[in-house]
Amino acid sequence: MDTLQYLLSGFATALIWYNLLFAFAGVLIGTMVGVLPGIGPISGVALLIPVTTSLTSGLPPEAAATSSIILLAGVYYGAMYGGSTTSILLNTPGESSSVVTALDGYPMAKQGRAGAALSIAAIGSFVAGLISLIGLVLLAEPLSNVALKMGPAEEFSLMVLGLCALSGLAGKSITKALLMTAFGLAVATIGIDAVSGVARFTFDIPELYQGIEFLTVAVGMFALGEVFKTILEKDADSGEIAKINRILPTKQDLKDSAMPIVRGSLVGFFKGIVPGSGATLASFLSYLLEKKISKHPEKFGKGAIEGVAGPESANNAASGGAMIPLLTLGIPGTGTTAVLMGALIMYNVQPGPLLFEEHPSIAWGLIASMFIGNVMLLLLNMPLVKVFAKIIETPAKYLIPIIVTISIFGVYAVQMSVFHLMLLLACGVAGYFLSKNDYPIAPLVLGLVLGPMIENNMRRALTISSGDFSIFVMKPVSLIFLIIAVLWLAIPFVMKLRGKKVIVNEEV
Repeated sequence: MDTLQYLLSGFATALIWYNLLFAFAGVLIGTMVGVLPGIGPISGVALLIPVTTSLTSGLPPEAAATSSIILLAGVYYGAMYGGSTTSILLNTPGESSSVVTALDGYPMAKQGRAGAALSIAAIGSFVAGLISLIGLVLLAEPLSNVALKMGPAEEFSLMVLGLCALSGLAGKSITKALLMTAFGLAVATIGIDAVSGVARFTFDIPELYQGIEFLTVAVGMFALGEVFKTILEKDADSGEIAKINRILPTKQDLKDSAMPIVRGSLVGFFKGIVPGSGATLASFLSYLLEKKISKHPEKFGKGAIEGVAGPESANNAASGGAMIPLLTLGIPGTGTTAVLMGALIMYNVQPGPLLFEEHPSIAWGLIASMFIGNVMLLLLNMPLVKVFAKIIETPAKYLIPIIVTISIFGVYAVQMSVFHLMLLLACGVAGYFLSKNDYPIAPLVLGLVLGPMIENNMRRALTISSGDFSIFVMKPVSLIFLIIAVLWLAIPFVMKLRGKKVIVNEEV
């Protein structure tokens, strides 16, 4: 009964007129971010953090945090919707989780069934969003109550598990992902030590006493990094867009898609809960499942609507599922949720077990807004399919200046410092070269976000044990988390040594 009351109060928050506007703006921008190849949800969310800070400057702190996170979360799951458009019409995934959609979506488009494919993707995404949100409502309170009983040793081990989970399945090389995680943790130590008051790695530069700002790194690495990639590699697609005739799917299309949508939603939701899994793996598993149980597996890859319905439902359900460890445990499971976590911390809101106790209006307002946002997305995507298809044709020469302008003005509006603009540019250059050489950026950002919390919990635990490190293995729950973390890294490594192919999550 308490959960229902909290949810109703969340709807009261989400239905405030400006929060409705923020939700609408978020899902609309998110859809466009998903439609434009190369930008992706991480870059979109990072780019808009400074914009939301400016837009909510006149609101009280709690209301500003709620409105901002409503908009940013809308960009996240809106981008998951939009990514299917380019996969189906251009055979070019808007982001990595839509790669599988292209396998059958594009052949459907070539057969003149692009409208049906896009509509089924939208319907599947809507159903998946609802299923994952129901799961979020049911699991949020019990999980946060369990997490509240954990001490600093357990929290330290849980965060180490979160780091290992994302790093172990990020990019093409586990070694490179771990190097980036370690670098992120090292960058997180820059600034004044909160306990001793000693300046660490600041080189007597006053701007570094506050530490390296998460916002500058995220916007530089993700948004400007993509800009440099587009400029230097002429990374603009000029493929031919498939024509859209009939938009609504037939009764047979709906019948063929119904069960794949349900199965994809469940696969995606449970995969999304596991930190490090991401939407890419969820959509891949859903596709394999549908092909395995199909009576006509030979249709897959040639325009089977089940090959669109299942994966699209899975990647949207995974984005909802990924919100559970973020909100209840303070563990971001994907690159985008790591950026969302950084945004919450900027507003002095700590995601984790205390979020539902200390900031119920933010937690439940966000959950309620995601219900509303999913309805908005369905109403937007079905009639405006042809409009979003036109957005794909936006030339890079118009898009690049817009992204650069938002990045520079956004960071300057928050930091009011030329030093941070120089750092933004440096992060953009670094982001380009790192991604060009297959060094995943998300583990670095995650290390930067989680670093201070890991250090804080480790110090608290060592204070309790009088400096005895065995506290981390003497506590049963802490030991279990550490064992899982080691296995998470060791199992893919052992599988590679034995010559088996390991599926990695390139979304992060």
